[in-house]
Amino acid sequence: MNAATTNQGPLLTVDDLTVSFTTAKGRADVVKNLSFSVPRGGALGIVGESGSGKSMTSLAVMGLLPKGGSATGRISFDGRELTSLPEREMRGVRGDRIAMIFQDPLSSLNPYYKVGTQIVEAYLSHRSGVSRREARRVAIEALERVHIRDAAQRIDHYPHQFSGGMRQRIMIAMALSMEPDLIIADEPTTALDVTVQAQILDLLSEIRKDTGASLILITHDLAVVSEVTDDIVVMREGAVVEQGTTEQVFSDPQADYTRRLLDAVPRIDDEIGTLRTTAIPTVTGGTR
Repeated sequence: MNAATTNQGPLLTVDDLTVSFTTAKGRADVVKNLSFSVPRGGALGIVGESGSGKSMTSLAVMGLLPKGGSATGRISFDGRELTSLPEREMRGVRGDRIAMIFQDPLSSLNPYYKVGTQIVEAYLSHRSGVSRREARRVAIEALERVHIRDAAQRIDHYPHQFSGGMRQRIMIAMALSMEPDLIIADEPTTALDVTVQAQILDLLSEIRKDTGASLILITHDLAVVSEVTDDIVVMREGAVVEQGTTEQVFSDPQADYTRRLLDAVPRIDDEIGTLRTTAIPTVTGGTR
């Protein structure tokens, strides 16, 4: 793990977070009065359909809101207030102590550079005084940790020489190279088939167990979080509709919207040849 923690409370606390954008029609709130916490070593799932505000929540935590966006409320990481942190200091937190895995590794990786070069450069940007040789060794070890075979050779390959699942593993390796305390995975399995999706989820669980890092898993699919997270926040139109432990939400959902999401999850005990569909009213506007 990274630097020593400063207290024994939750690693991340988000309190009354509102994310707003200025539009031609005035202010638009895309996240509204959101509160949650992530324990040290814990895993939280943030679930909701497109437009629910789940991705904007993660960008607010990372200090990466798009131009025109602003956040109010409190975001505390290891006892340190992030919303008022100068950008120079925030860069020391982002990527180092909080790492983010985006949903499309093909667009996140630069096609013109070898994957090893990209991991090494990310590592060196946070580790002054470290040699490139040492950074390369760390990159190879990170690739090995995410089960990429022949990592010492494949580190010199380009992104297009890997499958989609392998590229996602490379993004996870880049995050792991910094030994972060918190990993935010934003729809990390969306573009993958079900078999590779299961492998990536197993890998995230393995990493969490081995490193003690906390995890925020953002997804539109409740089935994805069922085996990985301890707690769930269900969002719709920028607001929380339900939150609780994963076991509670799955066994006894309180909100009608949550029940509809659960009804949309394919079940192994469904009759062969049948298809269950539950209509969820379309939400217009908003953001992911």
